[in-house]
Amino acid sequence: MAQTVVITGASAGIGRATARLFGDRGADVALVARGRAGLEAAAAEVERAGGRALVLPTDVADHEQVEAAAQAAEDAFGPLDVWVNDAFTSVFAPFTEIGPDEYRRVTEVTYLGFVHGTRAALRRMLPRDAGTVVQVGSALGYRSVPLQSAYCGAKHAINGFTSAVRTELLHRGSKVRITVVQMPAVNTPQFSWVLSRLPRHPSPVPPIYQPEVAARAVVHAANHPRRKQYYVGASTAATIWAEKFAPGLLDRYLARTGFDSQQTDRAPSAARDVNLWQPADDTPGHDYGAHGVFDPQAKAHSAQAALSRHPALTAGAVTATALGALSLLRSRGRRAGR
Repeated sequence: MAQTVVITGASAGIGRATARLFGDRGADVALVARGRAGLEAAAAEVERAGGRALVLPTDVADHEQVEAAAQAAEDAFGPLDVWVNDAFTSVFAPFTEIGPDEYRRVTEVTYLGFVHGTRAALRRMLPRDAGTVVQVGSALGYRSVPLQSAYCGAKHAINGFTSAVRTELLHRGSKVRITVVQMPAVNTPQFSWVLSRLPRHPSPVPPIYQPEVAARAVVHAANHPRRKQYYVGASTAATIWAEKFAPGLLDRYLARTGFDSQQTDRAPSAARDVNLWQPADDTPGHDYGAHGVFDPQAKAHSAQAALSRHPALTAGAVTATALGALSLLRSRGRRAGR
């Protein structure tokens, strides 16, 4: 019997690539996002891959819309097996240049969207004592960077909220699982449609990975949800461990490098779409796909992500990566202090 899967943020980026991969496995995939053009294109990809698709235009910041989408998915495909929370929005700017309404909007979509999705999923999974929720997290949920304070705050909140829910499920002896996949920089369309007040075009901080790398990790986590979390990319593991052992060094390092490393050398387009208040992919011809504009720099594979599927090998790889990151940070810190 086919899995019933709901994916928020399914119109582009990681959500889009994940939907396609579930389609490859013959799943019934409910696609949740605001942009109809992106959703319809995603649905076509799922169906070409061998799955069934349901397009559900939804603003995840609205809990009633999320609840309606969950019910529509079950009405069409049957009981939910997997719910993937991925939808988000952001603002690239110094904190003092982000307005209160903009900050609230990022928080409502990126944090409360996960809360609403998790609530809708658990409302259906708990009575059956079965199902899995996968949160698409970020290394920035452990280690914040400049110019993304609203997004980093929301991702930190997701980690805290999810840990609380996980312990509540353990307390009740539930067979419902919740896990997080912590992501590195990924080549998604967000850098072309995010609200930005930077002088140059926003950029992910290298190393950059393709959305398919992230999608493989999400699908693996959905099928193996007993682990608390998965790391994708050596940079994610290194960032999280370096924050644990040398947060002061990271502060100083990011203060020096974090502004330039999140911008390309070119000026942003004056005509660029912005998706904070309305979807950038809502009209025909405006489908952005899964990939952003950084294909030449993006990696199609992650050795660390592959290793993370084998817990016995992961600890040594993560420790080696963390030690290397700390050594590099200390070296750069000494050079900067000369």
